[in-house]
Amino acid sequence: MGSVIDGAIEEGSLTEKKPTVVFVLGGPGSGKGTQCANIVQHFGFTHLSAGDLLRAEIKSGSENGTMIQNMIKEGKIVPSEVTIKLLQKAMQESGNDKFLIDGFPRNEENRAAFEAVTKIEPKFVLFFDCSEEEMERRLLNRNQGREDDNIETIRKRFKVFLESSLPVIEHYNAKGKVRKIDAGKPVEEVFEDVKIIFTSNSEKATV
Repeated sequence: MGSVIDGAIEEGSLTEKKPTVVFVLGGPGSGKGTQCANIVQHFGFTHLSAGDLLRAEIKSGSENGTMIQNMIKEGKIVPSEVTIKLLQKAMQESGNDKFLIDGFPRNEENRAAFEAVTKIEPKFVLFFDCSEEEMERRLLNRNQGREDDNIETIRKRFKVFLESSLPVIEHYNAKGKVRKIDAGKPVEEVFEDVKIIFTSNSEKATV
């Protein structure tokens, strides 16, 4: 199949390091990318965006990339193992041991597969809570030339996010691992809230 699956990851090499993983979840346009950049700068994490890794794979022109592109166009979710292999590869190549994984897991199956394959549970989940109206406004304003930023696709993505990701948030919430952020506020205020979470977690960290 595609290049990613073929490039098998040596088992155990990631788990031996016991990296710190924080899942970053929020609807499209909730400001995850901006805040992840701030966290990288202030707290030394490596930011891995599932979406960016998938887009890079599409650009590579591999068979895997073509399959991913077709699924995204149809508003479907890419198979877990494809995204997990891309994430594992990026984690190993980074040389870091602290990761923000942005936009993944997108559903319960993703979550279970990630924990089963990597043997890693997230330290916590950073959930950017934002109203659909605000996210829609931001997406239509940002003009990044992303082909999936039109109103119809945006609404489809909201629906997929709500149906798929909320069970993941509920799963980790039951374990006391969700840190919810009001992402409707201005960027600077949102980061103040983020800083409090990361500062208190690093003080408590016994990693």
